[in-house]
Amino acid sequence: LGWKAFCSVLAVGLVPAGLILMQPDLGTTMLILLILGGMILFHGVRGYVIKTCLVAAPCAAAFMWFVGMHDYQRRRILTFLDPGNDPRGSGYHILQSRIAIGSGEIWGKGYGEGTQSQLRFLPERHSDFAVAVFGEEWGFVGCVALVTLFCLFLLSVFSTAVQAKDRFGSMLVVGVFFYFFWQIFINMGMVIGLMPVVGIPLPFISYGGSATLVNFTLLGIVLNVSMRRFMFKG
Repeated sequence: LGWKAFCSVLAVGLVPAGLILMQPDLGTTMLILLILGGMILFHGVRGYVIKTCLVAAPCAAAFMWFVGMHDYQRRRILTFLDPGNDPRGSGYHILQSRIAIGSGEIWGKGYGEGTQSQLRFLPERHSDFAVAVFGEEWGFVGCVALVTLFCLFLLSVFSTAVQAKDRFGSMLVVGVFFYFFWQIFINMGMVIGLMPVVGIPLPFISYGGSATLVNFTLLGIVLNVSMRRFMFKG
């Protein structure tokens, strides 16, 4: 993509991102932009476009910090850098999450035996911090198994995108790949303190009926593209 095509694609993606940011929902906005960025990189961008974007990224981040963010969103980032600064306030979520995962040790405490989750010390245990419950009950071994399954799942989706014979189907599956990839990466990074706390659920693990419906709808699209890859000549 050159400048003209790149700006056209970016303009289309910024419309829903801007509307969601006004709600405000910074987490979903960032997710949309990350999906769009992954699709653009997969399609291919000219070198001078990438270099300009890398130079402009710090300016955009500074603008978002001073103009585009609310106070509570800034506190989330500051809490990510130092959660112990407010252990009973904004840092409570991440500290309790770390305690839950750490207390699971190697093999975990067993199903339904986690103290942080069962005694409700851990907030949002059914949605955003579901992995912390999983880590407390199944330990390091269980978390490694879960990450392995997610990696195999993502590899399967990405291989479908590579094998697709038509460009539209390939780009469609790439978008689905980055949709799942960034949700998994952000949510797991969030619960162990490697990412700021945002309202991003973990696919197929976090509670949510509408999210589950969307996830399986996207998988149906991926399977459809995989099934029809033999209908197009390379």
